[in-house]
Amino acid sequence: MQKLAADLIALLGDKVVSTTAEDVAAHSGDKWFASSPPDVVVLPETTEQVSKLLRYANENKIPITPRGAGVGYVGGCVPLKGGIALSLMRMNRIKEINTQDGVAVVEPGVITGDLQRAARELGWFYPPDPASLNECSLGGNIATNAGGPRCLKYGVTKQYVLGLEVVMADGSIVRAGSRCHKNKTGFDLVALMVGSEGMLGVVTEATLRIIPHPPVRAMISAGFSSFAAAANAVQQILGNGFLPSALEIADKFTLRAAREYLGESVTPDGDAHLLVEIDGQPDSVDGEIAQISDLVDKLGCVCLERAIGDEACDRFWKLRREFSYSLRNTGLIKLNEDIVVPRSRLVDLVDFAEGLQAEFGFPVACFGHAGDGNIHVNIMVPNMDEPEIRERAEAALDRLFHQVLDWNGVVTGEHGIGIAKQRWWSDAVSETARSAHLAIKRALDPNGILNPGKFLA
Repeated sequence: MQKLAADLIALLGDKVVSTTAEDVAAHSGDKWFASSPPDVVVLPETTEQVSKLLRYANENKIPITPRGAGVGYVGGCVPLKGGIALSLMRMNRIKEINTQDGVAVVEPGVITGDLQRAARELGWFYPPDPASLNECSLGGNIATNAGGPRCLKYGVTKQYVLGLEVVMADGSIVRAGSRCHKNKTGFDLVALMVGSEGMLGVVTEATLRIIPHPPVRAMISAGFSSFAAAANAVQQILGNGFLPSALEIADKFTLRAAREYLGESVTPDGDAHLLVEIDGQPDSVDGEIAQISDLVDKLGCVCLERAIGDEACDRFWKLRREFSYSLRNTGLIKLNEDIVVPRSRLVDLVDFAEGLQAEFGFPVACFGHAGDGNIHVNIMVPNMDEPEIRERAEAALDRLFHQVLDWNGVVTGEHGIGIAKQRWWSDAVSETARSAHLAIKRALDPNGILNPGKFLA
């Protein structure tokens, strides 16, 4: 370790290389429970420094684990093989916001919410909005193809990445894509990198698509007596020709935790909660919010509240974004699984989750993006360090993931596979698809230095 640190200091300077206990601990894990320390932490500030680092690591076959803000849920940035933890958080400049071209050029350490606010000041909009938008970095969003509540109407991160600057495993620098909104020049290397979880290259700059900000948004917050009734409202809203920007749902355990954490006054009545957001021009929003309110009311909600305008809507979103913190407040460890099922299976999923709770003895909380079937199933466990509890939790997860796959769903919609879902990787994709993944990995990272030990190991 001392030689590695000395070599890197000689190569990059002592301001970007650290072996302090504090930095090593901070770069040993993410929000999942697993942890493994790197030998050295490197915090570069330029693409050239990243290039020098990867060239050195590749020549010496040293593992290197890229990371953004470290708020992932699957252990994707855990340095399982030690070596170098590569933090991109100092590369945090918004280089350009050009409304005429409809692009923003950013470094990977920019916090997602900061870009949203900077674009909003100009009347423009960067739609991807993970719940952790004030903590997570755009580089991490690109690595996992992060989503969020507005995916239903606006799509996920990959729909907004026009161009990338990527440092490859051998230190070479590739510029893929462009700042044009249409581009069919060769293979889509941008799409290949988005969602690659740091195993194919290190993003050092991204050119992102931004769009005009809708002038007005409005929301409905509705409580229902059952999850089935709320899920039926989702289908009825879409079936009647409406396309909300967000359709969010939560079950009774999640609401109970929110009442304990936030208080009864800010949490709606009922055993299920539905949030509906629409946006657009003032006249159309006024008309749509009235029609959707009437529809939801006729479907038997137990309470309904409307909000129009940013400030009023932000109050509803604050409740939604506090759900994760409410669950953590229970004192239990939250195994946050971002599975996706066909929308017709939403009620089946929650019924299945209640069965898991009865069978394995762990509370299960379900909430998330009802509009696209991406529901966060949170298995709440007291302690993953205790072998018997961990074994039971793994058995519950195994049952959950296999049921989701039987329903033609997927085991991750936005968090990635990392190491948390590594054991289900072979069940989730075909043998030929796995072979294709491995062939791409070998071609771009023949020495296997980038984020080793994850699902392609």
